[in-house]
Amino acid sequence: MRTSFDFAPLWRSTIGFDHLADLVDSTLRQATEDNYPPYNIERSGEDHYRISLAVAGFGASDITVTAEQNALTIEGRKPETAAREYLYQGIAARPFRRVFNLADYVQVKQASFQDGLLIIDLVREVPEAMKPRRIPISGAAPAASQIEQKKAA
Repeated sequence: MRTSFDFAPLWRSTIGFDHLADLVDSTLRQATEDNYPPYNIERSGEDHYRISLAVAGFGASDITVTAEQNALTIEGRKPETAAREYLYQGIAARPFRRVFNLADYVQVKQASFQDGLLIIDLVREVPEAMKPRRIPISGAAPAASQIEQKKAA
């Protein structure tokens, strides 16, 4: 059962956050039943993150990782092989597509494959122009210089 959220009060006091509304809306529309392949997201530092996907049965050549703008897409597809007769098949090797929405300035640094896990390292690098900076206020002399001027008179 899905409920509709009204974000109108939030958007009245924010400017330029339209993409957040789209992000929340698309997340609510995604199927919550699709949990394949399982994954972990961990924070390994202040601006460092790691996504680990359990991709048992897949090789590095069966998986593609694509980063574009604020999305990371991971797709896996096994090549067609001769039909086998399984007595029990517990290792899923079905095709998958997993999309992660990335915050601004989060970039993929590297992807590696080890022990059946696809590991993707991410880092958030804010450009110097976007970092907070102190703005000096002009038009008024500092208090210390005003005191010195009065003593000199």
